[in-house]
Amino acid sequence: MNILVPVAASAAAFILGFVLHRILVAREIRGAESEAERIVSDARREGETIKREALLEGRDTISRERADMLEKYQERRLELDRSESQLAHEIERLKILKEKLEDRKVTLDKRETGLSDNEISLNAKHNRVNRLMEEQNRLLEQIASLSREEARNLMLSNLEEELHHEAGRLTRKIIENAENRAEEDAGRILATAVQRCSADHVVENCVSVVNLPSDDMKGRIIGREGRNIRAFEAATNVDVIIDDTPEAVVLSCFDPVRREIARQSLEKLLDDGRIHPGRIESTVAKVTAEMEKRIRKLGNQLALDANVSGLHQQLVRHLGRLRYRTSYGQNMYQHSLETANICGLLAAEMKLDAALARRIGLLHDIGKATDQDIEGSHALVGMELAQRYDESPLVCNAIGAHHEEIECESLYGILVQAADTVSSARPGARRETLELYVRRLHKLESIADSFDGVRKSYAIQAGRELRIAVRPETVDDDAAAELARIVARKIESDMEYPGQIKVTVIRETRATETAH
Repeated sequence: MNILVPVAASAAAFILGFVLHRILVAREIRGAESEAERIVSDARREGETIKREALLEGRDTISRERADMLEKYQERRLELDRSESQLAHEIERLKILKEKLEDRKVTLDKRETGLSDNEISLNAKHNRVNRLMEEQNRLLEQIASLSREEARNLMLSNLEEELHHEAGRLTRKIIENAENRAEEDAGRILATAVQRCSADHVVENCVSVVNLPSDDMKGRIIGREGRNIRAFEAATNVDVIIDDTPEAVVLSCFDPVRREIARQSLEKLLDDGRIHPGRIESTVAKVTAEMEKRIRKLGNQLALDANVSGLHQQLVRHLGRLRYRTSYGQNMYQHSLETANICGLLAAEMKLDAALARRIGLLHDIGKATDQDIEGSHALVGMELAQRYDESPLVCNAIGAHHEEIECESLYGILVQAADTVSSARPGARRETLELYVRRLHKLESIADSFDGVRKSYAIQAGRELRIAVRPETVDDDAAAELARIVARKIESDMEYPGQIKVTVIRETRATETAH
């Protein structure tokens, strides 16, 4: 009995301890579960927050990218619209060009058919004429008892003898008359020619001013992003200057023909009101065609006024271009007409061919009408043009020699030199006062006189040539050539002048002895 009590107490204590342990373990488990639930709940709340922030940030990014893509789309759309508009204009222009080409093809086919018929007819007539000529020659040979070659040689021999005799007689007569009345006739002829021939001179500049109805038109001329003004300058090769000048636009170009085309084109565009690249190109093309017709009309009118006929159409075209060419402010169109008239008057006074002299005078400055990229002086370029279009060797030589760049082979070359000098070198004919004219000549001579060994210098040809006489004992031949080069460089650096100035150094040695 005594033993059971402690055992029972021990068992009760063990059971109680076990129960308490279970209670404590259960309590700890419930605390851990509660903590776990709290951590999970916090993690969920934090995840939701991160999720909402990421969602908002993603929406902002998508919104920005969408705005950027929309802007790029609009720009691309505008660019496509512009390209589509340009393509439509180009298609329209190509359609018009195709129609013109088709019309031209039909016209050329008709002409080709007509030419073929004419060629057949001409060949038949040519063969018939040849047969008739052969028959006539046989009859003439039978009548004259001479062969064709014998008759030709006999005629040429007689004609040559008569011409030699006549030429010798005329030469002696001309020399005698020239020696007797050279001084008197020269003065009278020049005075008569100058008195009977007078012409107005038109002064041109390197710029043209186009008046605008209002300053608002400047913006339309420039166009959106400058596309109108770029298209106009590309079509005309003329610089368009738009500044603060009220109601005016300046066109600048050294080629007067291109400048006139640009001026007329701009005025037509202003009158029409439609200013865009397509309209600019068509207007410039139309004005260019009209200008070509006007140039040919002016050339024909100039030839008619000068009483010169039989000119090649290309020479007539170059004569028309002289209307827009100036030298020293003197209009070359009027200068050519005046020179032709003076040449004709001088030739008539000297009993020469006045028609030939007028022809040479009219064409003497034709080289100034060529493009500026052609190298060479205008006299030599004009001579090449005349040769190209079948002018006689006499005319070509006189044109090339009127500034003494080649040797003159006839009196007509001297006539055109005199007429050119009378027309252009006299004070008042060009845009230069008498005081400036004399001052320029004096400066040329002063530059030459400033060098050692120079005896005297002379400015001639209206200042186009400087002749320097040197002392032969001081300046030898090599030094003369060097002096000409140095004087030319000095003139280039110290003076402003149009065209060219020819420097000629003359070294002459004379030996004199008296026989007793």
